[in-house]
Amino acid sequence: MATNRPTIEATKREQFGSRVTRRLRRTGQVPGVVYGGSDGTATSFAADARALRRVLVGAGALIDLKVDGQARPVILKDMQLHPVRGDLVHVDFVEVRLDEKIQTTVALHAEGGDDAPGVKEGGVLELPTHQLNIEALPTAIPDQITIDVSGLGMAETMHLGAITPPEGVTFLDDPEETIVATIVIPSEEPAEPELEEEAGVVGEEAAAEAGAEGATGDEASQAGEAAADAESGE
Repeated sequence: MATNRPTIEATKREQFGSRVTRRLRRTGQVPGVVYGGSDGTATSFAADARALRRVLVGAGALIDLKVDGQARPVILKDMQLHPVRGDLVHVDFVEVRLDEKIQTTVALHAEGGDDAPGVKEGGVLELPTHQLNIEALPTAIPDQITIDVSGLGMAETMHLGAITPPEGVTFLDDPEETIVATIVIPSEEPAEPELEEEAGVVGEEAAAEAGAEGATGDEASQAGEAAADAESGE
């Protein structure tokens, strides 16, 4: 049956080991594993890296993974990236049943931050929660949960309880304890009077020392002049 879900074409892997994996990656393939299924076993596969990356970036939560022509509805479990190049090096999927609810996570996205009164007054918008735990049928899992923070004022906080979940989605996090957005008053950097006062004290001490040295020099000069006068009188 045709669906609107994105499809990843893959081939089943029969050979394993580091040498085989390196050879796969050199040919533009990414190894992966899909867990679950009717028999509960894991299936190893390989898929084109560019096609895989394109689907993962632009797709929703539910994907059709077609291994050797057999389509399986899956959701992404994990993906590993190269620590330097950022290339996709491995991917894990979980096969799901479309008629059974599952628990998963979904990204939280905020919009309207620049229009929030608290931000316009100089506050800073903080989003302490980046993902929400949800339960839903695989076909009802949203790409992300979007919240509108344009009404937040200075020092105001939005909790999960203020958000209406999408149809078919149940939030699993505590609605009263989970903070999704807040506008905090920016901390003012205090002036450093100690440095200014210290500089003033140092300046005064330097001036005093200079004055003392000047007085000592005058006294020495006067003593020298007196001695010269005495010698002249003799």
